[in-house]
Amino acid sequence: MIAVEMISEQLEELRRAALAAFASSLSMEELEEVRVQALGRKGTLAQISKDFGKLAPGERAAVGKLLNSVKQDLESEYETKKHRFAESELAARLAGEWIDVTLPSSGVRPGSLHPVTQLQNEIEDLFTSLGFAVLYGPEVETEEHNFDALNIPPAHPARDMQDTFWLSDGHLLRTHTSPVQVRGMRLLGPPLRLIAPGRAFRNEEVDASHEHTFYQLEGMMVDRDVSVANLIYFMKTLLSGIFHREVTVRLRPGYFPFVEPGFELDIRCVICDGAGCPVCKQSGWVELLPCGLVHPNVLRLSGIDPEQWGGFAFGLGLTRLAMMRYGIDDIRHLQGGDLRFLNQF
Repeated sequence: MIAVEMISEQLEELRRAALAAFASSLSMEELEEVRVQALGRKGTLAQISKDFGKLAPGERAAVGKLLNSVKQDLESEYETKKHRFAESELAARLAGEWIDVTLPSSGVRPGSLHPVTQLQNEIEDLFTSLGFAVLYGPEVETEEHNFDALNIPPAHPARDMQDTFWLSDGHLLRTHTSPVQVRGMRLLGPPLRLIAPGRAFRNEEVDASHEHTFYQLEGMMVDRDVSVANLIYFMKTLLSGIFHREVTVRLRPGYFPFVEPGFELDIRCVICDGAGCPVCKQSGWVELLPCGLVHPNVLRLSGIDPEQWGGFAFGLGLTRLAMMRYGIDDIRHLQGGDLRFLNQF
């Protein structure tokens, strides 16, 4: 049989040691550790309670009363100390997070323009200083404006060069900003100078240098006696204004249904300085400015007599130009929405 005196001594020792440990606890973690050791399912009180059933029936009343007394004292002390810790923690939070609402606000956090927007604004300022109007048009276009009026009839193979997003009502997401040039010619008539910045869409596989959504800026000049020399002058003026330095370019023949003759103006990749990288597809050059003299059919379809008027047109990839300007090696960063990237600009 278990002696009553032994169990009583164990209970009193537990009360003394646990109360002292509760009193000396300096954090909620320490307090909880003492509680588990004393009052947990495998704690000291639980171990002593196992011997309670071994006592004689006449001895259980006194020991049971002592056991309950010890348990109540420890739980009471635990709750008291826990409450003090909670009050202390709340006071510290209030002191650290306190705000004087009578003070003036810190003001609106300044933001910044997207790098493509910054570049677009610069080019708009440059061309308006050269007498060009800035026109905008709808992103959901008709087939007639996006293809037919640009000398790209339904059976034309050039339609296969542009993977178009078609809508259920027969409209489409414009594949370039050239439809704005059509609208501008029909609205303003010759002579005219205009640029058309905006967003375009093509169903392309996304990689480091291609996106399904991108930004373009197209320009056009229609006047009498316009030649390739006029085109080259404005393109050089544009590039020197953008990069604020001389850049290496090359002009090579290119096919575009809405210009004749057509050219591809490439720029030496400023990411790798022509050594080859994912942006330039290891070629050292980036296609930047498709351009040429406006095809007579395009003028005619917009009500302009090609015998009296001529013009040049160009298309500039704003997204790729921003990559060249700021040294961005992956086009996906520009529409990724990562503020860590955007905050650099």
